[in-house]
Amino acid sequence: MFRMKLLLSLAFVAAISLSPLVAETHPFGVRDMVAMDRVSDPQVSPDAKWICFVVRTTDLEANKGRTDLWLVSSDGTGLRRLTSNPAADTNPRWSPDGRSIYFLSTRSGSSQVWKIPADGGEATQVTTLPLDVSNLMLSPDGARIAFSLEVFPDSKTIDESVQRMADRSKSKASGQIFDELFFRHWDTFSNGTRNHLFVMPLSGGAAVDVSAGMAADVPSKPFGGSEEFAFTPDSRSIVFTARDAGRTESWSTNFDLYVAGVDGKNRRNLTAANKAWDSNPAFSPDGKTLAYLAMSRPGFEADRFRIVVRSWPDGESRVLSESWDRSPADLSWSSDGRTIYASADNLGQHSLFAIDSKTGAARTVVMNGTVSSPVVARWKTGDRLVYSLDTLTQPAELFSTKADGTDVRQLTNINREKVAATRMGQFEQFTFTGANGDKVYGYVVKPADFTPGRKYPIAFLIHGGPQGSMGNHFHYRWNPQAWAGAGYGAVMIDFHGSTGYGQAFSDAIRGDWGGKPFVDLQKGLAAAVEKYSWLDGDHASAAGASYGGYMINWIAGNWPDRFRSLVAHDGNLDERFAYFGTEELWFPEWEHGGTPWDNPTGYEVHNPLSFVKNWKTPMLVIHGAQDFRVVETEGMATFTALQRRGIPSRFLYFPDENHWVLKPANSILWYDTVMAWMDQWTKK
Repeated sequence: MFRMKLLLSLAFVAAISLSPLVAETHPFGVRDMVAMDRVSDPQVSPDAKWICFVVRTTDLEANKGRTDLWLVSSDGTGLRRLTSNPAADTNPRWSPDGRSIYFLSTRSGSSQVWKIPADGGEATQVTTLPLDVSNLMLSPDGARIAFSLEVFPDSKTIDESVQRMADRSKSKASGQIFDELFFRHWDTFSNGTRNHLFVMPLSGGAAVDVSAGMAADVPSKPFGGSEEFAFTPDSRSIVFTARDAGRTESWSTNFDLYVAGVDGKNRRNLTAANKAWDSNPAFSPDGKTLAYLAMSRPGFEADRFRIVVRSWPDGESRVLSESWDRSPADLSWSSDGRTIYASADNLGQHSLFAIDSKTGAARTVVMNGTVSSPVVARWKTGDRLVYSLDTLTQPAELFSTKADGTDVRQLTNINREKVAATRMGQFEQFTFTGANGDKVYGYVVKPADFTPGRKYPIAFLIHGGPQGSMGNHFHYRWNPQAWAGAGYGAVMIDFHGSTGYGQAFSDAIRGDWGGKPFVDLQKGLAAAVEKYSWLDGDHASAAGASYGGYMINWIAGNWPDRFRSLVAHDGNLDERFAYFGTEELWFPEWEHGGTPWDNPTGYEVHNPLSFVKNWKTPMLVIHGAQDFRVVETEGMATFTALQRRGIPSRFLYFPDENHWVLKPANSILWYDTVMAWMDQWTKK
């Protein structure tokens, strides 16, 4: 331990002494955004003295990110890199004795479980499975690990799945046959395999598929992780969420919680009575209570999650947070079991809350910024909460606070020099009276080199979802600081449908995609121009993606004289055909009130296609070929309409991107193209 402390101290001193003073600065741009190191997945050691976390750096030459494990002490000293292998190292998890850290690494040529001493040394390989391992978790007693593998759900063994994959690869025919949906999802065509949850003894033995036979993904795809399963406190069983919906999967949101023995036996459904979404199991420290998240409306992915508590194993379940009008995530228990901590969208922030485990009363612990991955550090003197926090001017770093929100400490400042080298725009939140007379929130970001008395062109940025938020967040796909650095004033409106303002506000968009949200955008832009005299309302361009891309197409036909140029990324042109082109059918069925054949009016009343005759504004269209949520033909059709009408237009097409633009070189091209387009039409 002395050796570890000495090395950490020397590393910290060296980091300070080698940190050059930033002599010159420049306006923030996309290359700065791409270069930022991304901090994530903090894991607190059992003695609460150390935090292991992941840092993603960008390798522009390889056109990808690389990830390593880092350590920092709980007081913010001793920062050092724990792994430096060129392979990807992710998903750190502490052993119960705090001496080792288990993690996933591709250094053997595939993703496997590795182990490294916490005080430094060489990593050793733990698993040698024939398939890639993901979503690692350790049992409370440290005797077992849980993880997911891509297997055929009807295979009896892992080797059988491997052999079937090998047999398929030998075929010279490329055709694929499908009998039901999902035949593709998000950005991947189905090959018949599923994410299944396995439990494996660390002392040796076979990995057991505890979700064997289920036509379901554990964790869910495309964004589910290890928060969707949890070992029971006695380490004998595991609870997980799965949607085992058969042929109705693509229009079902009925995820249930299941419990199974670590030997895969005695699996049963814990939440069969609820036909909506159940997820995120988390056990109290004494093991007597299971908390989890549950929605109440089937078929609705943006319903409010409630916290439910259940006496374990077979006691009553009760909704704890019905009176709290927020949708929480990231459940963590306090040491004494009296409090459940969770994060949630909240008035343009993503705040950290404490919920009384008996009464359901909620209080705010951290209000401002975007809180991610909160975990409890259990000190003998009292709990502290460790979390990552980012804002519109600061990429994510690790922080800690007392349980009452006092004594906030910044633990890492990994991007200090990169941030200091840039000039960013100051931001401010504002409110106005929107549709239905409701209070609506928005943000403005000043140009990086703001000069009082000058007028600045406007970048009007419209978020996706539509149940989302353009909040106080350092975004890596739509970062308003990139526009601020290019000399624009950025304006963002959290219109009706946005999250963090109560469930009724989110629900208001159903059947009204071009209604209340459109009114909010119109009134919000007018309010911003009136309130901030430095905004040049005569020189404005609008841009949006996903639902924001839909809204750009809607604006083109219903507000055709307002903007100098438009940017539509992955947006629907024809809501009727979009239903048949997408994969998650529950989404349009909820939003538009049924299927297109049962309720055609729901798809036509706010269909951008109906107003193409009114288009006149120059538009840049962007689409990714691997986007199966909004298929590429929607973008192609938009560009076709623009060209046929003789409207100045351009099409940026990414054959290797999905609904998002993820590769660093593509992100740079995206921003360079968007800025050039907006500069051409918007700047004086």
